[in-house]
Amino acid sequence: MTRSPLRGAACGAVLLAAAWASPAGAQTAANGYDLSVRNIMRGPELVGRSPDEVRWSDDGRWVYFRWRNPEARDTATHVYRVAAAGGEPQMLADSVADRVAPAMAGAWNRDRTRRAAERMGDVYVTVDGRERRITDTPTRERQPELSRDGRTVFFVSGTNLWSVPVEGGPLRQLTDIRSEAAPRPPETAGQRGALRQDQTELFDVIRDRDEERRRREQVDSLRATVRPAYIGRNMSVSSFEVSPSGRYLLLGVSERVEGAQQTSIPYWITESGYTEPVNQRNKVGDVQSVERAAILDLNTSRLAWITPDSAQTARKVSLTTLAWAPSQDRALVMGVPYDFKARWLYVAGTDGKLTMVDEVRDTAWVGGPGLYTADWISDDRIFFVSEASGYAHLYTRDLNGGAATPVTSGQWEVTDVTLTPDRRTFLITTSETHPGERALYSVPVTGGARTRITPLAGWTEATPSPDTRWLALLHSTSNTPPELYLMPNRPGARPRQVTESRTAEFRRGSWIQPEVMSFRARDGQMVYARIYRPRDVGAQPNGGGVFFVHGAGYLQDAHRGWSTYYREYMFNHLLASRGYTVMDVDYRGSSGYGAAVRTGIYRHMGGLDLTDHVDAARWMVQNEGVDPKRIGLYGGSYGGFITLMGMFTEQETFRSGAALRSVTDWSHYNHWYTSRILNLPQTDTLAYRQSSPIYFAEGLRGDLLMAHGMVDTNVHFQDIVRLSQRLIELGKTNWELAVYPVEDHGFVRADSWTDEYRRIYELFERTLRPESPPLPNGNGRE
Repeated sequence: MTRSPLRGAACGAVLLAAAWASPAGAQTAANGYDLSVRNIMRGPELVGRSPDEVRWSDDGRWVYFRWRNPEARDTATHVYRVAAAGGEPQMLADSVADRVAPAMAGAWNRDRTRRAAERMGDVYVTVDGRERRITDTPTRERQPELSRDGRTVFFVSGTNLWSVPVEGGPLRQLTDIRSEAAPRPPETAGQRGALRQDQTELFDVIRDRDEERRRREQVDSLRATVRPAYIGRNMSVSSFEVSPSGRYLLLGVSERVEGAQQTSIPYWITESGYTEPVNQRNKVGDVQSVERAAILDLNTSRLAWITPDSAQTARKVSLTTLAWAPSQDRALVMGVPYDFKARWLYVAGTDGKLTMVDEVRDTAWVGGPGLYTADWISDDRIFFVSEASGYAHLYTRDLNGGAATPVTSGQWEVTDVTLTPDRRTFLITTSETHPGERALYSVPVTGGARTRITPLAGWTEATPSPDTRWLALLHSTSNTPPELYLMPNRPGARPRQVTESRTAEFRRGSWIQPEVMSFRARDGQMVYARIYRPRDVGAQPNGGGVFFVHGAGYLQDAHRGWSTYYREYMFNHLLASRGYTVMDVDYRGSSGYGAAVRTGIYRHMGGLDLTDHVDAARWMVQNEGVDPKRIGLYGGSYGGFITLMGMFTEQETFRSGAALRSVTDWSHYNHWYTSRILNLPQTDTLAYRQSSPIYFAEGLRGDLLMAHGMVDTNVHFQDIVRLSQRLIELGKTNWELAVYPVEDHGFVRADSWTDEYRRIYELFERTLRPESPPLPNGNGRE
């Protein structure tokens, strides 16, 4: 066999990726479409840019969104608007868009007659449909909210809360929050207290100083409008929310930790010509920041810390502030312990004391869609999403007594919840028709039958207008990117398509809707996957098979909507056109299938998530005629991790693989993600050892391509460097590493994408075709 120049140079060496790409993978369809690596890796330039940043005007007459019209001459996105009642989208000039378009986020008063929002660092309030500017300063004001009657707007400037009447009036500073310990009063007991007493009795000068200090403090207290509140050293306020009465402030407080060691990421291609290091995150198991909560009395500056104190929550807990009750001064707070094995909902009084109102536990870790979805329906009733049944569902709870009441149930999930302004109806997005579909339903707050609102098959995400009379939809299918639709919020209404984002070039492609199929894994679990068959794209099967492994772990890709991996979607078409059968598996740990699938990787990543691919390979052999000796896999991030584990531990299943920006040792990844699944490396060594590819590198037999950005701030470049050194010391020769000097975790440049996927394509063409050499009998050594 003649080795490619890339492979010949890569025996234990590092390759710098070239900024050019050969025409590898060029396939010209009958309609003249250029299905080549170079073309499909152009990304948005080829596909188009779908609308996003969708928001309604406060009166519900207009929808604003950011979009690139594919017929426009420039490649930039712009702000557009379209009338709910009909008409074509209108582009707003950049010079006026920030003034005309409503802010993305805002806060309504109780009867929803006024809305406060931040725009370009200043506060605005919409009154009678017209926006009124409240502040005009060089300092950024943020987190604006209105009093219940809408007459006063509160906002944060610097580290403190301020208020001003909407109709005009004096600006008031309401807090003086200081990130330091409160001053300690003079000691009056013990040796120091006795010594101080002696000094005061002996010397007139001491008594005079004390009297002067007392007079000065009295004058200062009369002059000061607000007393200082001391939250402690290394503390900073992350969120503010004023209570309905206007007297109390619900604070989210972050405690910065000392002693954490961060990884230094060098930037290699710089204007200065020198490497410029930037400190990034620390590693799992290192000291972590603490999230706390408190209630501040604005009249007295008394700070009441919210602290879970029951036996159940004695361990370290991170608190998230949610919301005040609609008209009472009590707050909804969520607590999650630092081992992530429970989630508690509390109601906090103004004294900081807690009453638990809901609890969910998981022997693995709590999670799922809607984990932080909880709010008030009325002063004595709340709603929340919980996986208590094994699937994420909507519940309500009467705080006067009784158990939580399920509003939805079944072997499907609720992924989004909106309470209508009249507080009588929930608008919920669910997967009840199929795990790979999303649609909007309405259901009474009291429970009962659900009514489907959006009729489109595929994947629909809805944004209701402020009065919920209209819906703005972002809808996609597996072969069409998201487009904006508008429809009245009523069953039977037909959506009106507003945008067409695809370029004329992309529309010429013969893009299929890959079948979303399912098979049973070895333990009986139903596993879903997308499949791309050669015959679906007009090609003959060559007997080879390829798996694309999605990233993120907890992510769903085998669905009927547009994939975030749209480059891989097109690349899978290219592979299918060359005769490969391609599958995209929602392996164990993926989202969309309930708690058992979500936590199926607890303490063993590279366990069931990997065997799901091995079982899929057997299904592919039995049902699609794939040669069991010619199967490869590729993927990035978590997908790269699975690729490595497959190549190192399932050598008889996978002939070759491409691992991109892959985790090689979980003890080097971040804390919040890894510790949920594997606990801590210092206390659960087995979980980290059995889950980290670097400990299984001896098993490499097939051909392995690794690719990594050198400025990856998520999976650090150090990960792949450590594995490369391990492969060198093991004497492995059938591997290669391509590095990308300017790329972070998510590649940006089309030339980097092209170079990376050219290498993947050439790897499979070299190892998976009928004439390719078999898997070496040795252990990957010369």
